[in-house]
Amino acid sequence: MSPVEITGLDHLVLTVASIERTVAFYAGVLGLRAEPFGADPVRWALHFGTQKFNLHEAGHEFEPRAASPTPGSVDVCLITRTPLDEVVAALAEHRVPIIEGPVTRTGAQGRIRSVYVRDPDANLVEIATY
Repeated sequence: MSPVEITGLDHLVLTVASIERTVAFYAGVLGLRAEPFGADPVRWALHFGTQKFNLHEAGHEFEPRAASPTPGSVDVCLITRTPLDEVVAALAEHRVPIIEGPVTRTGAQGRIRSVYVRDPDANLVEIATY
């Protein structure tokens, strides 16, 4: 029997304190596309490329869920086509402090240049370009 072959990431669930604040940051600052889906209750997703973040508000998570869903427990790297100096300028325009960078790191496909920020729940968000 051959091993399972994983080919990509479809979505990741972010547990957040406030859907509204999270959407404002990821859509308003980073340009992800916010879309409602489902019904009763309506759920929210943030789309980028061929992936998305599904949002669960803390205390109102959907089943099945992580064993210990907690706002602020994620460390994620998002890849952009936007030149990093333009990313830095956009972050400054939105008054989002850079906590580290630009720095050179190693991504899944090689060298990347990155800046690190925190989202409204204090998740670590690395924004990088190859």
